[in-house]
Amino acid sequence: MQEFDDTLIITDELGNELEAVIIMTFDSEEFGKSYLVYQLKDDETGEYFAASFNPEDGEEGNLVPIETDEEWDFVEEVLESFLEEEEEKLEENE
Repeated sequence: MQEFDDTLIITDELGNELEAVIIMTFDSEEFGKSYLVYQLKDDETGEYFAASFNPEDGEEGNLVPIETDEEWDFVEEVLESFLEEEEEKLEENE
């Protein structure tokens, strides 16, 4: 699992380019995929988004929508665990 302070450009359904902040990436042996969790920059909802990707595509890779409930459950579980760890780190540093 990796943490990033990087950004990426997402193109929405209407062709608009949106800047997003990469929250984390991780791999799943169960699904045989790599995943990316991100938030849209300047979006005040705090909503998280996720997609799978091929790390070999480099910076010009495509994000692939997550389509099954099983994958979504897995991604949500990993994200919740990550956020709990981040919260614990913040509490330790206070």
